[in-house]
Amino acid sequence: MNTLTEALGRFFDFELTADLLGYPFVQQALLAAAALGLVSGALAPLVVARKMSFAVHGTAELAFTGAAAALLFGASVGVGALGGAVVAALLLGFLGQRGGERDSVIGAILSFGLGLGVLLLWMNPERTANKFSLLIGQIVGVDSADVALLTGSAAAVLLVLAVVYRPLLFASVDPDVAAARGVPARLLTPLFAVLVGVATALGVYTVGALLVLALMVTPGAAAARVTASPLLSTVLAVVFAEVAVLGGIVLSLAPGAPVSAFVTILSFVIYLVCRAVGNVRLRRAARTPTPAAA
Repeated sequence: MNTLTEALGRFFDFELTADLLGYPFVQQALLAAAALGLVSGALAPLVVARKMSFAVHGTAELAFTGAAAALLFGASVGVGALGGAVVAALLLGFLGQRGGERDSVIGAILSFGLGLGVLLLWMNPERTANKFSLLIGQIVGVDSADVALLTGSAAAVLLVLAVVYRPLLFASVDPDVAAARGVPARLLTPLFAVLVGVATALGVYTVGALLVLALMVTPGAAAARVTASPLLSTVLAVVFAEVAVLGGIVLSLAPGAPVSAFVTILSFVIYLVCRAVGNVRLRRAARTPTPAAA
């Protein structure tokens, strides 16, 4: 009982939290998390609109595989995660063009990536803490080089997204009409998959491969419950992602708990609040008489 009380007490040790915020590794982690929140929030509404939640999970598994391979061979974990995620994105983009076979393709890639990643971890008996962090995230390992890689990758994703956003949104909302208007959906699908893959790889540092859905999907799903505007939905998703990832890091400092636990909890609470707000608005709209009825 005393141990539980002490553990709970550490959650509210604001003085320790303030002290830890002054450490360079925490500040670097916050910078990396801010970049991740921005890019994941910008992509999340499109991920939800294109029904790619399962694809994000499959991409995360190969990001984990790439990171595990980098850890085994002594290379940069960030580069390995990016490489694995891009390979997964290309496979998903080209092999899953047809909607009817997309789920089976994702399932095959997901299981392959997870199995290969486990094998690579088994081949590397060293660095058990690093191996665990690939699954649940760890801010201690983020250094200045990682921050540069993360921010640079995030900037590249946002730049490409800005260029293709209008046709991509059109193809996501109404793919049949977009195809009739000449929108190159066969090109946009693998391109967007690569953008999602890069963003997913960035999440390995903070929330880990297993729980990256909390930033790549949940903010977009929450925003969709309160607005139908694509622009407002993107803005809200970015805000929700930033609150979840930055708030998760701050809350995890004093107890020393995994960051991913707090990020996922905050994301889910935001989703529940947005869902409740959306339900209230729908009930009010149903009770409001239309001008014709009035």
